[in-house]
Order: sequence, then C-alpha cells, then structure tokens
Amino acid sequence: MNDSEDRDITLNLLAGIGIGAIIGAVTALLLAPKSGVETREDIKGAVDDIKRKSEELMSDWSAAMDEQLQRSKKLYDEARAKVQQALDAGKKAVSQKKEELTGEAQPEGGEA
Repeated sequence: MNDSEDRDITLNLLAGIGIGAIIGAVTALLLAPKSGVETREDIKGAVDDIKRKSEELMSDWSAAMDEQLQRSKKLYDEARAKVQQALDAGKKAVSQKKEELTGEAQPEGGEA
C-alpha cells in the first residue's frame, strides 16, 4: 500500500470510531433517566459534536485531496515535458536524416 491508501484507511477507521462513539452517546442520552429539557440539551450537544467532527473530517479530506491534486499536476507536467523532449529529439533526428539522404544538409550553428 502507498501512503495515500494508508491515510485513507486511517481516516475511514477514525471516522467509523467517531461515528460509533457519537451513536453510543446519543443512545445513552436517550435511555438515561433525565428530564426532557436535559435530554434535549444533551442531544443538542451531541449534534454539535457530530457537526464539529464532520467538519474536521471534511477539512482533513479536503487537504488530502488538494495534496493529491498537486502531486498529480506535478507528475503530469513532468511527463508532458519528457514527452515534448522526446518529440523534439525525434523531429530533429528525422530532419537530420532527411538532410543526409537528400544531400541537402545545411550547416547548423557552424557544423557541417
């Protein structure tokens, strides 16, 4: 596995643990012998926790995606440059060979 897959597995594991903990907390709140007002306040707190943790997970995911996007762009640019160099070298070689075969070689930069 590469670092990206390891990071994805870790994020998914942490998300699962967090969601499980939140579900357990909400269940405990609903089953606890409290007044309606206390229970509603506890549920509101649990919902706020869910929202905060979801925002954190989305932020982490977004940062990971941005990082992957930057890596992909860099790899693309590097590959494109290598392909362009190969094309340029190929064109030059074809041009030189054509000049050799036709006997019309032109001096290039002082070379004969």
